[in-house]
Amino acid sequence: MNHARGIVSRRLFVSGMFAALGAAPVAAAGASASGVAAVASGGGLLRARPATVFLGGRARSTWAYDGVVPGPTIRVTAGGTVRARLVNDLPAPTTVHWHGIRIAADMDGAPGFSQRATRPGESFDYVFTVPDAGTYFYHSHVGMQSDRGLYGALIVTDPHEPLGYDQEFTVVLDDWLDGVKGTPDDARRRMNTTPHDESLTSPALGGTSGHVRYPYYLVNGHTADEPTTFVSRPGTRARFRVINASADTAFRVALGGHRMTVTHTDGFPCDPVTVDTFVIGMGERYDFVATLDAGAFPLMAMAEGKGGRAFAVVRTTPGARRPSPKGKVPELQRRMLKYQDLQAQRADQLGPPSRTVTVTLGLRMRRGGNEWMMNGRLANDPMRLRVDRGETIRIILHNDTHMWHPMHLHGHTFQVRASDRGGPRKDTVNVMPRKRVNIDVHADNPGEWMFHCHNLYHQEQGMMGVLGYGKAPRRTHGMGH
Repeated sequence: MNHARGIVSRRLFVSGMFAALGAAPVAAAGASASGVAAVASGGGLLRARPATVFLGGRARSTWAYDGVVPGPTIRVTAGGTVRARLVNDLPAPTTVHWHGIRIAADMDGAPGFSQRATRPGESFDYVFTVPDAGTYFYHSHVGMQSDRGLYGALIVTDPHEPLGYDQEFTVVLDDWLDGVKGTPDDARRRMNTTPHDESLTSPALGGTSGHVRYPYYLVNGHTADEPTTFVSRPGTRARFRVINASADTAFRVALGGHRMTVTHTDGFPCDPVTVDTFVIGMGERYDFVATLDAGAFPLMAMAEGKGGRAFAVVRTTPGARRPSPKGKVPELQRRMLKYQDLQAQRADQLGPPSRTVTVTLGLRMRRGGNEWMMNGRLANDPMRLRVDRGETIRIILHNDTHMWHPMHLHGHTFQVRASDRGGPRKDTVNVMPRKRVNIDVHADNPGEWMFHCHNLYHQEQGMMGVLGYGKAPRRTHGMGH
């Protein structure tokens, strides 16, 4: 198996350790020449610290884990244990959230709910079991920090993998402005001082998809002008694990010259669906397989409603001409995946809900900035959905705004009731403008769990609530904003 840059073999994984395999991340000053982080025996460190990355031919100051963007890829076998020591060398408190993992509450990295944020100079040990195979990621959950470089892939392998494929690639999408147009906090402050809404329209899908036109859109830390290259051979059946780690951008993804068979949604297997393109919201993940032809092909991720693009190359023939990041990819305009196309495999189907609750996603525009609400409440006094252990509830997510909201629930997965047949199993779901989405949640993991929009600007401007078990506990820690 070729171990060139961009390739991750499914045979190469480190149980309970850190490994940086696949496309080399953006290297910071002091990182190894390949940008690959070291593997720690039996565990590992995530050192959050200021770093310098190179984008657009220039050095950019940011914050990163271990000096690389994305951070080290963590690979572990389902049922195994992750042992990660966060060392905070930043000038601000921070945490690590393990996005999509059904985790013990005190390991969730949610400031104000499950732990106190780790202060500068301190460390925190995350030790937890990963119950489900799939594609996940980790990121800071304090303020705007995840819109810097504080994120990385978490791949949980199945020891009895039923999906047949020859090669595996991890594709991490991001929008980037840190060190180019100030910091993400500067962008949020500018937005708060603008009394009118400047959100960006997505005509093809309706409504508005984001607020910020970013200077760069990245695949595995690389711009379109210096793209990541995934190297393979003709005839290879390749699995692509696609993660949207961006703060404000939904991407429309296609592989030029190929159709894609979607096999997993947010880590969970679904009945295979073959499409030409799909839209992936912030926090979502899709796995797809494709049999690769001979040549070099664009892996294109259009920034929905923004005009920019993230771009990588899939190369199976050494001498083939590299495609242009400005070239047309007809697949982007062909059959698009819809939630109604997706069906969780039978083992993941939930029973009927015992009751139904409605969560209205709202907007209040004020001179000091927009306030994004859940049932009329903001994050500093959050809406709380009370559940009892063992029950299944249906949540109607009613989007009463003009913008997309990728809603993410910590500590649980849910089934999107997209059709009479059922729907996909997920932890993050796009709720389109003026639409409703029904999700069924089985309450099997006691705790106080964040439930919020994964547009980071909406989250920081108030769209964060709680799913909690029984009587609400007294909150003793700050939200970490």
